Amino acid sequence: MTVRKLYALYFSPTGGTEKIARYVAEELGRRLGLEPEYIPFTRPGEREEERRFGPEDLLVMASPVYAGRLPNKIMPEYKAKIFGDGAVAVPLCVFGNRSPDEALRELVLLLEGNGFQIAGGAAFAGRHAFSDQVGEGRPDSDDRAQMADFAAKIADKLAGDALPLLEMDRGEVGPYYTPLKTDGTPAKFLKARPLTDWSKCSRCGACARLCPMGSIDPQTMEAVGLCVKCQACVRKCTRRAKYFEDGDFLSHAAMLEEHYTRRADNQIML
Repeated sequence: MTVRKLYALYFSPTGGTEKIARYVAEELGRRLGLEPEYIPFTRPGEREEERRFGPEDLLVMASPVYAGRLPNKIMPEYKAKIFGDGAVAVPLCVFGNRSPDEALRELVLLLEGNGFQIAGGAAFAGRHAFSDQVGEGRPDSDDRAQMADFAAKIADKLAGDALPLLEMDRGEVGPYYTPLKTDGTPAKFLKARPLTDWSKCSRCGACARLCPMGSIDPQTMEAVGLCVKCQACVRKCTRRAKYFEDGDFLSHAAMLEEHYTRRADNQIML
């Protein structure tokens, strides 16, 4: 196959998905002799434009995993804004060391439905947005070696005349994972929003600029709209002024720390 342009598009509120998308794209670019072009799809303004790719384009498309699926408030924008028109795609999902569940299969199906050929896909573990202890240090050197090997195999597939159809279940995507509290009951924190420690806040507005949903008022620094619990405002605040105190949310984070600090396996689909 002829590939003349290489792109990496990513939704990455806290930077972990972007890091993995860039690493895989760089490895692919090195093997294909192409310089990747990076397309952030994170902030509201970055998601306004429709993106179309052609038969000689290769797209690395990376998304975080939320509750075992693609982010439910962002997935419709993937579907409405990203089109293949015969382009080749490499879907990537980044999960917080628990499980990718259905997310990678969901992304493959979405991209196929939008006109892409799929060269292969992968789900790689990263640090969980809710806790530094869950997925600490991921991706590490072993992960990067696996990413490099994955990129090499994708490059080898692209050297052929045509891509075989990816072998996978193309049935209905399964349900979202139900977050649990430490006592094993469902954690219900859909309405939880970040709070502000005003003794630390400098009112710089970074939280408002970086919120992927545009849900923080730049004048008051208060959360006024939909919160997807991505933790961008918490993790990007240099003064650590943003935090969550919702009981169910904190209990779910504690449950993850109790059960999911083991090393989760990456998922490769070729």
